[in-house]
Amino acid sequence: QVQLVESGGGLVQPGGSLRLSCAASGSIFSISALAWYRQAPGKQRELVARITSGGSTNYADSVKGRFTISRDNAKNTVYLQMSSLKPEDTAVYYCNLDYLLYKYWGQGTQVTVSS
Repeated sequence: QVQLVESGGGLVQPGGSLRLSCAASGSIFSISALAWYRQAPGKQRELVARITSGGSTNYADSVKGRFTISRDNAKNTVYLQMSSLKPEDTAVYYCNLDYLLYKYWGQGTQVTVSS
């Protein structure tokens, strides 16, 4: 069983930065793809960024050049560095671990971008 625990959310002004972290339990972290999703009120959950076990990354067009996903297999942790934040980035951000047919989710962390 895998458990994912996100941290690092909060309130930030437009143009500011935040770094989200997601710590995972279990032994499959290093061989799994990891991703960050977000869900704003009244909207569907959407993929923000993904990183494969080999380190390849992809991003939603809306965050390219502003967000960076990274992973530390020694710490079983995936990060999302967010810069130049905009009000439209406001959402609950969820960590996801994808291994074979299994998908695991964290509980989510709120990010609010507002002046």
